[in-house]
Amino acid sequence: MKQKGTYQPKTKKRARVHGFLKRMSTALGRKVIKKRRVKGRKHLTISSQK
Repeated sequence: MKQKGTYQPKTKKRARVHGFLKRMSTALGRKVIKKRRVKGRKHLTISSQK
């Protein structure tokens, strides 16, 4: 029997771990958002890609 891969994608978990609200809830997360804005990223976070 073959072992399954380690990455089993889940949209909700991805958003909760890497989403905008999670980023804004910590000082370092806010720093990430700020840096991405300065750099001119089209998508700041996972949840803002829609």
